[in-house]
Amino acid sequence: MAHICHEKIKNFNKLTVINMIFALFGNTFQAKKSAHAEHIVHLLQAHGSQVYIDKDFYNFLTKEQGMSLKPDGLIAKGDDFSADMAISMGGDGTFLRTASRIGHRGIPILGINTGRLGFLTDVSPEEIDNAVCDIINNRYQVEERATLHVSTEGGKLKEYPFALNEIAVLKRDTSSMIAIRTSVNGNYLTTYQADGLVIATPTGSTAYSLSVGGPIMVPRAGTFAITPVAPHSLNVRPIVIRDDWEITLEVSSRSHNFLIAIDGRSETCNEKTRITIRRAPFNTRVVKGCGHSFFDTLREKMMWGADTRE
Repeated sequence: MAHICHEKIKNFNKLTVINMIFALFGNTFQAKKSAHAEHIVHLLQAHGSQVYIDKDFYNFLTKEQGMSLKPDGLIAKGDDFSADMAISMGGDGTFLRTASRIGHRGIPILGINTGRLGFLTDVSPEEIDNAVCDIINNRYQVEERATLHVSTEGGKLKEYPFALNEIAVLKRDTSSMIAIRTSVNGNYLTTYQADGLVIATPTGSTAYSLSVGGPIMVPRAGTFAITPVAPHSLNVRPIVIRDDWEITLEVSSRSHNFLIAIDGRSETCNEKTRITIRRAPFNTRVVKGCGHSFFDTLREKMMWGADTRE
């Protein structure tokens, strides 16, 4: 999708009316990460927008935080809903959970960072008013982010099978390594003797994958990274492949089971389970401000390239 980025108009303070529908999701575990929810709901409704709130988040805000909210509706788990834009309030974990709720619907997601690093959620609470102003005036861009899909043979996954960041196969119940026989497009790659294996999108390349030595990939690079976790052999290194290739994993373990983590949502699989990972048939759409630069985010939030000697 082409970026939408127009100049601001001058009548924002006159409560410009916009006919948009927003779906609001947020962190239900820490009160401080939800402190600004009341403000953004009232601000959007004052400008004529409809705001629908995730039911669990609404209950947390009203019953535990005592906020006074009158949304236009609630969104329960499993509901089929639509909106012009979704808003995620919290950290990157909340953003990933929001992305799983949006799924294939194609609703752009704006992340408001009330967490720590906030690599995906780059609007601070102090910037909420400006962010709403930019949305009202179509002064933003929508980035299409590749999403992973995992399927299994010999076992059935209980969790949502799509990931914006990564899919990881990890050892469980033992300190011993697992063996992960890996093929790409049906061609044998190698068998990793390691604590695990991370398959990451460009979006996820700055998350778990980076922490285990994976490469940084720019958004929309058209690639996935395969990175072992604590490999037994030092001559095994991360590899980057095209994102239209298919990855097949077969795991052997002394405990006869392993963990599969899909954007942090973990469940146990039997070692007879064969895993196939491919690009999902839809993208996750991320809202960014005009002038946003991935490289600026790297420098500012990860101190990338910083020289502390200066």
